[in-house]
Amino acid sequence: MHALVVASTRPEVIKLSPVMREFEARGVDYTFVTTGQHYDDELFWSFIRDLGLRTPEHNIEIGSGSHAYQTARALEALEEIILKERPSVVIAEGDTNSVLSCALACAKLHVAFAHVEAGLRSFDRTMPEEVNRVLADHIAEVLFAPTEGAALNLIEEGILPEKIFIVGNTIVDATLQNLEIARESSRILEDVPEDFLLLTLHRAENVDSRERLAGIMEALFELGEEIVFPLHPRTRKRLKEFGLLEGVRQRLHLIPPAGYLDFLMLLSRAKLVLTDSGGVQEEAIVLNTPCVTLRTSTERPETVEAGGNVLAGVEKADILRTVRRILGDESVYSAMRSAKNPFGEGDSGRKIVDTLIKLEEEGRLKITPPSKVLRRKRREFITADASLAGKRIAELPFRVVRVIRSGRARFPFPELLLREGDVVEVAVREFYRCSEPFRELPQDRSTPPAL
Repeated sequence: MHALVVASTRPEVIKLSPVMREFEARGVDYTFVTTGQHYDDELFWSFIRDLGLRTPEHNIEIGSGSHAYQTARALEALEEIILKERPSVVIAEGDTNSVLSCALACAKLHVAFAHVEAGLRSFDRTMPEEVNRVLADHIAEVLFAPTEGAALNLIEEGILPEKIFIVGNTIVDATLQNLEIARESSRILEDVPEDFLLLTLHRAENVDSRERLAGIMEALFELGEEIVFPLHPRTRKRLKEFGLLEGVRQRLHLIPPAGYLDFLMLLSRAKLVLTDSGGVQEEAIVLNTPCVTLRTSTERPETVEAGGNVLAGVEKADILRTVRRILGDESVYSAMRSAKNPFGEGDSGRKIVDTLIKLEEEGRLKITPPSKVLRRKRREFITADASLAGKRIAELPFRVVRVIRSGRARFPFPELLLREGDVVEVAVREFYRCSEPFRELPQDRSTPPAL
């Protein structure tokens, strides 16, 4: 197998590093590509060095620009690289413009695209990241979902479960692999207050509006806490444009963008983190650091459901109320610190590589024209009776999409045992093949009214 790994931003490098390490440990051939969407030394290349990864074989260097420019430029260049490298599979992670470009290039060239961290949804189509992740998922041939909830999001959008693999989140691998290294090599804690909150802020919807950015800063000033703020270049630029930089410098502890290992140390020692980053929400719960998300939605709802993360919104009063409640109530704070990480045990990189190797051996990474032409597809529902109770999903003679048990959707894991009364959603597809109709249907099962 020859894999093409595309990682173009700090979070993508971090989350794909366990996959690249697993490739190297097992002697799997791969090519490392960056589109250059993050190009600042402190934001990108320092992470390459910190993680001990090799220099990318290809750097497209798209730099800054509009969404259309970044997507188009990366698409054009990735097409050339894929044609040159001829990979068995192209792997990308997340929801950036580079990921969308990667997915589109694969679709046009009939190369299998594997999307790591598939199925995340904020259900807010005004976010460019949401559009990117939805489109990438529907193009992908292989979808690596971090949780059952993410996998069910995909199923609800019509993606069949045979393309979906629940592997946990590689952020757990990366965090656990690198925390000990950080403890040995990082000295950043020598330069920050002993008792501090950590702040990260970079999303366009938060920093490109003077009113919103000023309101967030005012809330942080009024907390009366020591706040360490690694300042993202985009945020620094906006603070300066809006005439806010000097005031922030006087009230918060500003530091340059932190390298990955330094950031891990800050996050692991912080009393609480305030962030608008998706990745930081995940890292925080792995490190048992209470997280306050400065957004009105999140594509990491598992962190909220687990109790380690709270959505505060972006209004000054809401931020103040949320943070004061957490810091002012020991029972609330302790519960957040002890929240269980919902993203796996730190073996996601191995699971991803195991799956890709198996799929290639089975010939499932090859994209070829169908031998039968789809005429129509739909979903039907059957109720499990005594004859089906106790059977594994893998034993059933029809394609199961999901199981509804006591009103709750379940992913159709092959080992899942049916119970009497379960409602089983079945994929029904009609084809034309050799001029005669061919129908895939459950046999001798009545169909109750749709749920």
